[in-house]
Amino acid sequence: MPRNEPTEGTDGWDGGRSPGRRKAVRYGVPVAVAGVAAATIGLVPAFAGSGSPDLPKISAQDLIAKVAKSDVQQLSGTVRVSTDLGLPSLPGAGAGGFGGAEGGGKGGDGASAAPQNKLMELASGAHTLRVAADGPEKQRVSIVDKAAEYSLVHNGNEVWAYDSGSNTAVHSTAPDGGRHGKQHRAPKDLPGGLKDATPQELAKQALKAAGDTTSVTVDGTAKVAGRDAYQLLIKPKQAASTVGSIRVAVDAANGVPLKFTLTPKSGGAAAVEVGYTNVDFAKPAASTFSFTPPKGAKVVDGDKARAKTPREHGKDTPSHKDVKAFKKDMGGLNVLGKGWTSIATIKGGGSGLPSGKDQGAGGDAGKFLDSIGEKVHGSFGSGRVFSTRLVNALITDHGTVYVGAVDKQALIDAANAAK
Repeated sequence: MPRNEPTEGTDGWDGGRSPGRRKAVRYGVPVAVAGVAAATIGLVPAFAGSGSPDLPKISAQDLIAKVAKSDVQQLSGTVRVSTDLGLPSLPGAGAGGFGGAEGGGKGGDGASAAPQNKLMELASGAHTLRVAADGPEKQRVSIVDKAAEYSLVHNGNEVWAYDSGSNTAVHSTAPDGGRHGKQHRAPKDLPGGLKDATPQELAKQALKAAGDTTSVTVDGTAKVAGRDAYQLLIKPKQAASTVGSIRVAVDAANGVPLKFTLTPKSGGAAAVEVGYTNVDFAKPAASTFSFTPPKGAKVVDGDKARAKTPREHGKDTPSHKDVKAFKKDMGGLNVLGKGWTSIATIKGGGSGLPSGKDQGAGGDAGKFLDSIGEKVHGSFGSGRVFSTRLVNALITDHGTVYVGAVDKQALIDAANAAK
C-alpha cells in the first residue's frame, strides 16, 4: 500500500502565503500546443500503469511548491486529449477537419493550416498529439489523424503551421518574446485555447482558483506515462458549482504535471482529460524542430496575410469607439459572485430569443430552441436554460445572458437578484 494517503490536505487552503503563491505555478515546459486530431486512441497506451507507487508523504502545500519550482525545459512525448462536454454535434466537425475532403478547398489561402481553425475540434472527442520542447525557443506539436497530420513548429524566430490534408503551410515570424533568452511567449498564431491545452497549463489555471472556496488535498499516488506521480485533488466547496473535482497527477521527481482530469458533479466520464501517455525529459534532437515544406505544398506568408487584412478590410474592423458603443448597448460584461460559482452576465437590448408561439420563420426558430433549451420562469420573467455537462447558460426573453459553471437554479437566482 502507498504510504501517501489522502490525509494531508489544505481544506480551505488560501493558496499559501509563501513565495509559492506569489509565483503561482511556474511551469518550465513551454509547450504551447493543443490537441487537434481525430480519434487515434489505439495508437497509445493507457494513461496509468497498474498499481500505485509507494512514495513518501507530502502535504498539498509542499506538492504545489514542488510544481511551482519545477524548471523542466526539455521534453518529448505523446499527449492524449479527451473532451466530453455534452455539446451537440457541430456541422462540418467530422472527419476531414484537417482540410482533407471537407477542408481541402480552403487550403489555397492557408485557412486549413491556421491554428485558429483547429479550436472547434477541441470541444469534443479524443485527440492525440506528439509534443517536443527545448527551452523557450523551440517547440513542436504534431497532431495525428488516421488520414492526415497537422504540425505546428516554433524554432527561434520562425513559426511553421502545416496541414498535410490540404498540403498547405503557413510561415510566420515569432514575437521577440520567444527569442534571445527572453521569457517565452506563445507565437501570435497560436490561439489561447490551443496553448492552454497541456496538462501544465490546465493545472495552472485550476490552482489559481484555489482559495477559501476550494479544498486541496493529496489523494494518493499513481503511475502516469510510466512515471511515479502524486495526485493532487482539487474540489470546489460551493454547492452550486457543476465541477465535481479536478485531479492533477504531478511527477514525483521533477514536479511536472503529467495528467489533468476534470470530472463534473453529475458524474460519469471525465469532461476534460489531458495527459501524457509517454514522456521523456531528455533533450530532443535538433532536427525535431526543423521544418521544410513538402514538395508541391502551397506556402502562405502569414506575416503578409496579417498585414494585408487590415488594409483590405479595415472598414469592417470595429474601432475603439465602436467597441465602447457596443459595450454600452449591451450593458457591459459583468461577473457576479466569486470562485467556482462566478456568473458572467451580458445585458441585452430588450430583444431575446424567439418563442415557439411566434409565427413564420421566427416560430420555426423558437420551436427549435424550445426543443434544446429548458423554459424557466422567475421574478425576472422567463427565459431558456441551455446546458452542457459543465457550463449552463440562461438567456432571458429580454435578451440578458447569464452563463457559468453553475447549476440551473444558480442562474435563475442571479437573474432574480439582478431584477
